[in-house]
Amino acid sequence: MRIISGFLKGKNINFLKSSTTRPLRDFVKESIFNIIKHSSLINVSIENSNVLDLYAGVGSFGIECISRGAKKTTFVENDSKALVVLKKNLNHLKIDQKSEVFSTKIISFLNRSKKGEYEIIFFDPPFAENFFIKELKLLKNIGICGENHIIVIHRDGKSMDSLKGLLNIIVTKKYGRSKIIFANLS
Repeated sequence: MRIISGFLKGKNINFLKSSTTRPLRDFVKESIFNIIKHSSLINVSIENSNVLDLYAGVGSFGIECISRGAKKTTFVENDSKALVVLKKNLNHLKIDQKSEVFSTKIISFLNRSKKGEYEIIFFDPPFAENFFIKELKLLKNIGICGENHIIVIHRDGKSMDSLKGLLNIIVTKKYGRSKIIFANLS
């Protein structure tokens, strides 16, 4: 895995080979960032934004945001093995000062979040899990998204998650087994 753009472009990111995590493939990650940057439907800039990377794994998405000029990225990950690799990546890349890591369940983290805190939120829950719907509802109720925000959700291409009434889906893209949903709160 590598960083695609920004001041860390070309640097490698350590990843974890396990059955509980899956890396965000480089071409999918590049497509996500191209859509955020170039779509006229999305009114969010990565530069100077506060980013929330939920189910962060080894931090591929959030690290890419830092490289592209995000003000700060908050990583939330509960898997102890992934946390070790995530912290190693942040330390190795010397971006600890632009990041914050929480080892907790998503619900616990969201319950102590502030209103209007994030412009970009990335959800990458395990494909088999649909508990993230409850997390999205809580996120909406707390109101942690800034006025201009984007929520990016990585799901299995065949998933049939019910997001109606919860999110305003802007665009959905499929890349092999992955489905990427770009949305904001409705």
